[in-house]
Amino acid sequence: MPLLTIRGQLGSGAPEIGRRVADRLGVDYVDQEIIAEVATRLHLREEEVIEKEMPPSNLLGRISEALDRGVAYGMVYLEGAYLPVWEIPLDDTRYIQALESVVRELARSHSLVIQGRGSQFILRENPEAFHVQAVASLEVRLKRIMQDRKLSQDFARQEIARFDNSTRRFVKRYFQAEVEDPIYYHLVVNTERLRLEAAASIIIDALAIKDGTSSGQPKTG
Repeated sequence: MPLLTIRGQLGSGAPEIGRRVADRLGVDYVDQEIIAEVATRLHLREEEVIEKEMPPSNLLGRISEALDRGVAYGMVYLEGAYLPVWEIPLDDTRYIQALESVVRELARSHSLVIQGRGSQFILRENPEAFHVQAVASLEVRLKRIMQDRKLSQDFARQEIARFDNSTRRFVKRYFQAEVEDPIYYHLVVNTERLRLEAAASIIIDALAIKDGTSSGQPKTG
């Protein structure tokens, strides 16, 4: 049964493709559920875990969130000194250990499609995993985001830049890699050239070919 990771630039259609593949194969599609489980294990709010992937977009945003957290806890604190353990700001080590644990446990327990969350790097040594990246031109992605989120072109461009830049920083920080480097993927699908349904079909066919190579033929990837 398949174990697929898929990620893509904002507006590339990666989540939609992932859901199509999961539906057609009859397996689970996992995205926000990973965040929820990491937050549960660390006794944190989901928002605090999401900040590790998508930090506030500017300095004022970070200051505002820090102040909000202090007000919410009803106290002033320095480096978490006056907070219970479960309310201390999340450090990198605790976060990445929990994230890797959740993704690896999912990979052992299920045939599934995992959306992003660094899963392609966490499972890079897993021989059963198949890693896909979705791409499209900025022009195409802008049109999709403007339509899907009802945004002006300027705001859509800002959203794309924020998402893509945050993803690059996230992967560079935690996995010391370039997220868009094709060397980390079995397959890159260009959704400017392919309809989403066609991309899903190609992925399913590629998964079948990969699974077929395990019986008497040498593996190629």
